[in-house]
Amino acid sequence: MRYIRYASIATFAVALVLVALANRGLVTVQVLPNELAHLAALNPSYDMPLFIVMFGGVLAGLVIGFIWEWIREAGERAAATRQAREMERLKSEVRRLKGEKHQGKDEVLALLEEAS
Repeated sequence: MRYIRYASIATFAVALVLVALANRGLVTVQVLPNELAHLAALNPSYDMPLFIVMFGGVLAGLVIGFIWEWIREAGERAAATRQAREMERLKSEVRRLKGEKHQGKDEVLALLEEAS
């Protein structure tokens, strides 16, 4: 299974390198479209290889997706925390009740009674 994982990672890496080599031409990236450029005091533009723009878009999509998912799961994490607190409270109550039940008895007899 480990070799399959390494093979898939290597295949993915080769595919990324091939995409980068095929798209290394320079493109101009502008912050605003030309129609809105006259409204802004600045409209910086950058010349960079196309593969950087493509990989940057994929990376930005992944980051936005992870943040979106983290926000979406906030309610589930809060519910899990509440359940964990309730479970600890119930466990301590069970320990307290068992201690009251066997108070004043021999420890070995209390263990045997509990097991049956």
